[in-house]
Amino acid sequence: MPATRPRILYVTDLAYPARGRRYCDEDVFLTSRLREEFDLALCHPRDAAALMDGFDAVMVRNSGPVLGYLDAYEEFRARALATGTPVYNPLTGRGDMAGKQYLLDLTDAGLPVIPTVGRPEDLHRLPRAERYVVKPRLGADSHGLRIVPAAEASAPADGDDGDVLVQPYVDFAYEVSFYFVDQDFQYALHAPDPAARWRLEPYRPTSADLDFARRFVAWNTLEHGIQRVDACRAPGGELLLVELEDLNPYLSLDALDDATRDVFVAATTASLHRFLRASGAVRG
Repeated sequence: MPATRPRILYVTDLAYPARGRRYCDEDVFLTSRLREEFDLALCHPRDAAALMDGFDAVMVRNSGPVLGYLDAYEEFRARALATGTPVYNPLTGRGDMAGKQYLLDLTDAGLPVIPTVGRPEDLHRLPRAERYVVKPRLGADSHGLRIVPAAEASAPADGDDGDVLVQPYVDFAYEVSFYFVDQDFQYALHAPDPAARWRLEPYRPTSADLDFARRFVAWNTLEHGIQRVDACRAPGGELLLVELEDLNPYLSLDALDDATRDVFVAATTASLHRFLRASGAVRG
């Protein structure tokens, strides 16, 4: 009798209209490769809670901003925790998975992050700037983000409800993303043109760059899963954290060469096997 293959419910919104990205292409490719070792079924994030009981684990991938299905996500999360269903990435992430509070925590801890406060009236705690970024605390994909002059940054705007994040506007040279599976670095990509965030090219990180990115991966304490550390190159040459994506980070696999893509798939496959064994979902 052949060994039973692990069954994974793969959560994705194939129709989400992501700017500059095609979720569907990335997930079609990745599932085509993961099917070599796992039995997979794809579902929309709104269907995950109802379907998850028939699988050994749930893998959350390009499921889109949670704001678009917040009720369904809360139901899914509560059900997974109540039933002990393994979820990859695990639901213990401290980055975007838990909201934007980590930007405030990292600022208070003095880590290299774009300085952030949680209320416009706390503007005095930030470095002085001519412009500031004001965005909803629960925002995603730049929804609701505003760049305002200093004179307007200290007062909440209509509709803000005071539940916003405020940061100095950083006139950065470029953005760069570091991709990890478990705690292992896989590849880095950067956007040479700040106005074209998703026009990405391979990036060869320095040892200092990797030390920067690994610091946040270590802070997050996720033993299993895929993480993306987004940073910007500030005017002084240093890197500053923009986001720590640990829920459903887009991977930009189409920007990689075949060899790098194959290494990433192999690392993800091995990580999933380790995760399933550690969670008790499969034996061996």
